[in-house]
Amino acid sequence: MKAKHDRSGWQCVLAVAVLWLGVVGARAASWAEWRQRQEVAVEGTGLFKLSLPPETLEAARPGLEDLRVADSAGNEVPYLIQRPVPVGRVSRNSKSFKATLATGATVVVIETGLTQSLGGVTLETPASAFLKAVKVEGSADGATWSELAQGVPVFRMANGAEQRDIKFEAASWAFLRFTLDDRRTAAIPVTGARVHAAEAAVVASETQSVRIVERVESRGETVLTLDLGAANLTLSELEIVTEEPLFARTVTVATREVSEGEIRERSLGGGLIYRQAVEGMAARAGLSVPLETQSPTRELLVKIRNGDSPPLVISEVRARRRPVFLVLLARQAGPHFLLTGNRKVAAARYDLAGAGASAASAKALAGGLAGLAPNPDFRETETLPDVETRGAAFDKKGWMFRRPVTLAKAGVAQIELDAKVLANTQASLADVRLVSDGRQVPFLFERTSLERKVTVEFSVRPDPKRPRVSRWQLKLPLAALPVNRLTCEAQTALFQRELILFEEVKDVGGERQRRTLGTGLWQRTPEQPRARFELTWSARPQTDTLFLETDNGDNPALELANFELFHPVTRLRTKTAAGMAPELYFGNADAGAPRYDLGMVAGTLLSAEKAVATLGAVERLKKAAQRDGETLAGPTAYVFWGALALVVVGLLLVIRKLLPATHDGGKT
Repeated sequence: MKAKHDRSGWQCVLAVAVLWLGVVGARAASWAEWRQRQEVAVEGTGLFKLSLPPETLEAARPGLEDLRVADSAGNEVPYLIQRPVPVGRVSRNSKSFKATLATGATVVVIETGLTQSLGGVTLETPASAFLKAVKVEGSADGATWSELAQGVPVFRMANGAEQRDIKFEAASWAFLRFTLDDRRTAAIPVTGARVHAAEAAVVASETQSVRIVERVESRGETVLTLDLGAANLTLSELEIVTEEPLFARTVTVATREVSEGEIRERSLGGGLIYRQAVEGMAARAGLSVPLETQSPTRELLVKIRNGDSPPLVISEVRARRRPVFLVLLARQAGPHFLLTGNRKVAAARYDLAGAGASAASAKALAGGLAGLAPNPDFRETETLPDVETRGAAFDKKGWMFRRPVTLAKAGVAQIELDAKVLANTQASLADVRLVSDGRQVPFLFERTSLERKVTVEFSVRPDPKRPRVSRWQLKLPLAALPVNRLTCEAQTALFQRELILFEEVKDVGGERQRRTLGTGLWQRTPEQPRARFELTWSARPQTDTLFLETDNGDNPALELANFELFHPVTRLRTKTAAGMAPELYFGNADAGAPRYDLGMVAGTLLSAEKAVATLGAVERLKKAAQRDGETLAGPTAYVFWGALALVVVGLLLVIRKLLPATHDGGKT
């Protein structure tokens, strides 16, 4: 045994020695292209290990391609990166399944079919709405049972939220028994069970400080914008902290990324948070949303679907992240430097990458990393220093509106396009420009899932020619405002109606024509909760007046109230310089969509810290052009039709002179 141990030790030493000799001739590199560095004290030679803090992960590129280690002489030091991640768990259908009805309970017995430790079971049921308390028992032989958990809630709500996973302390069980309490509610059919093996080993995670920077309530949804403190973090879970006594909400976690030259939202994951209690049982809660994904930016969007329930009172959001370890091979003791912030360099490839076994014996660096500091060999610059803040020359001809932009500070700015802008631009927003000193300022569009509520005046407008039809008029603050969602409430308890949303536009002859925007079916019975009606559409209105109508048939008239209209939020993201006073130009029917090279560095622009800019008063540069679907009216119409009449008369006279003259008798 001792000889084997000695041989094993010599193999380890030999592996490190080979690696050492392989890099002894490593070059003294130039570090002029790395923006920042962090000092770390290395106590000796050999393999050392340290955990990379969030500030290092954010300073580096997402894949750590630009991370380098140098010793005090400037020599490049090889390293490898270790990212601990959970191993995929085994999940399969139970080997056998049997459900029986007992007095006041449904009893489900399964044979697990797994020899390793179990961590949970998911019950399968087609039931549409239920809430049950479940007792869980385990057995090695199917005869002697041990209680594992009591009062575990399983449920499925009308809003789609469901919890059918039953978790318990990890252990190996040949048989499991689940007793569903049916004393207070009707029994539900249980048709199967899926067993989940427990994690083979606990994977390390660390607490990450999170700050809620914005909260928006939008269409039955709470949207939280979180500041994670750093980008490029691998998040294991989020915990939504609330003291609400009873609730169940679905949660989606998203990030912003660049797609086709625009900033859009991408889902990173989601789950269910809840606190439920069956009568006579203590409340059980699940407030964590599992993720296991990397956030490419420091901002994270958390969307909590409330439906018709009031928003949750949320005191804080907590996060946990997976650590990232760096293992370096030091050739000398003394100060070493971790360098980051090079956007161009390719990922390093060292022989050390094949020394995973030897790396397991690496010693921890007690001192850890110092804080980020500018690299003295690099000239410190602003965000995206090589990106020009001014583009091509701008021609004011044809533009109808202008608004000043107030910047909070130089750097990356975010500008939200409000209703006054959206109502006076093309639907594609091709006619939007940022301008400073006669030149365009490049920007990216940020298409969000957020909405803004529009102030709307509504009134009942019956149609005398159709007494069975109920009709409501909705007056918008601006014509052509791109609203795309309507909600309202009904006072009637029992009904089924098709509702039609439309507007009236004028054709070329001045006649009013109906233009349908959207239709939807709404039905309600007295047993159903009084949910708001919701109608969405894609066509952009052309006028400032919409109509909603429905045919009541032979039923009493439908009573609607509390109308709300919404338009999507669109923002610009750009880079500005000190002393810049940009202006927003918009409203040009002949303008094409701008094309900027800024999209090539959109990831950096998106991950950079931003400042919110504001728009000033609207300045009209020229009279607004005629909108699609409208016709000329008033004095302008008289001039137009008079001029057209003169042209027609002139053409007739010309044609008459061109025709050959006729003689008596019809002969020429």
